[in-house]
Amino acid sequence: MSNNVIILIARILLSFMFIFAGFGKVTDPAATAGMIAGAGLPASTALTYLAGLFELATGIAVLVGFQVRIVGWLLAVFCVFTGVVFHLAPVNVPDFPAAANGWINGLNFVNFLKNITLAGAYIMLATNGAGAYSLDARRGAYAAA
Repeated sequence: MSNNVIILIARILLSFMFIFAGFGKVTDPAATAGMIAGAGLPASTALTYLAGLFELATGIAVLVGFQVRIVGWLLAVFCVFTGVVFHLAPVNVPDFPAAANGWINGLNFVNFLKNITLAGAYIMLATNGAGAYSLDARRGAYAAA
């Protein structure tokens, strides 16, 4: 299997999460707005819609291979930022048993690790480009190997 096919498969896999999450934020912003407000950021509903649109647009760009070198860096920064701001700090849900809060904190740390790992994948995508099966290649922005 050629590297270009592998890059295409990687782009499809890396795009899914952001397309899915962005669609969810745009169509039902309440949960994410609550999380943003809980982190102490202002204008949580507006930020939810902005994050959702960002995730949708960048997810689709990765999927079709458009401006992947730029989008990869944007998503890497986004993953590190959201990992640190939303998943690194301990969570304490009032009236939850200590074991439940411990379980929630464990899952939250896994999400932090996922975000940091994804940042690495997006940096690799930004560095290597979208591959031959992409809009970037059709535009001449990627030298196909």
